[in-house]
Amino acid sequence: MPKSKIESDHGLNIRMFITGFLLVLLYAIIITVLIRVGVAFGLVIVIAFALIFSQYFFSDKIAMFSMHAHEVTPQQEPRLHEIVDRLCLLANMEKPRVGVAEVDIPNAFATGRSPKHAVICATRGIMNRLNDEELEAVLAHELSHVAHRDVAVMTIASGVGMLAGLISRVAMWSAFLGGGGGGRGRGGQNIVLIELLTFVASLVIYVIAYILTMALSRYRELAADRSGAILIGKPSVLASALVHITGDMGKIPRTDLRKTEGMNAFFFAPALAGGSAASLFSTHPTLEKRLDQLNKLERELNG
Repeated sequence: MPKSKIESDHGLNIRMFITGFLLVLLYAIIITVLIRVGVAFGLVIVIAFALIFSQYFFSDKIAMFSMHAHEVTPQQEPRLHEIVDRLCLLANMEKPRVGVAEVDIPNAFATGRSPKHAVICATRGIMNRLNDEELEAVLAHELSHVAHRDVAVMTIASGVGMLAGLISRVAMWSAFLGGGGGGRGRGGQNIVLIELLTFVASLVIYVIAYILTMALSRYRELAADRSGAILIGKPSVLASALVHITGDMGKIPRTDLRKTEGMNAFFFAPALAGGSAASLFSTHPTLEKRLDQLNKLERELNG
């Protein structure tokens, strides 16, 4: 198939490369820490490989399962498929699989390790709340994520934080549970010290990986907003959908939003957004920043 009409984002490509490089370094540090504390080299490699393999090859299934989503046929959801067909024709892209999440939260996401294995999923809530034009704008945003191939990087990036978090918990409980009887001798004290240092190092790695992932997440959302708006030629419609969804999100019970908070980095709009003080750890740019970009783009496209 000829090249997609959704252009590559140079700034996003640079950020994905830098993030990927730094995450490789973090993986290397984690493996070194595990080996230094006495974990067998073979076991370390198996753990790291198993995590990366599962995250990379089963990311679409994991995301769909966590959202209670399922793939749908054109006969089951003709409206959704017609919109995706039209967007793929505009973008000159191979059509991804289409899914629906049976939740009332108004949102959408794209997942999958590559354009050939991608899924674009809309929730029942967003389909019930948006008109066809607004829904098309949101799905154009998600199709841009597929074209930019940023979903795979985000998926692998999240694996580093998971591994570091796992190590920190193991080290913490080992230090607490093993610090009693073994702490009387010098050898026991050294073991506890090593475990505590491992906990601190893993915690630092987790924070760094999380910040890197969130920084990339915020930029990729702006890139997808821009590409999606250019694809349909209507930035104002995407802005309208964004305002509509954000407003309706406040009407959803917080207990329901918290159940899907783990998918925030992949959502069109965050299920739970923090205040300005938490912007460093936010998965999305602020609503004001996204609307400002779309308003500027509207002026550019319409002179």
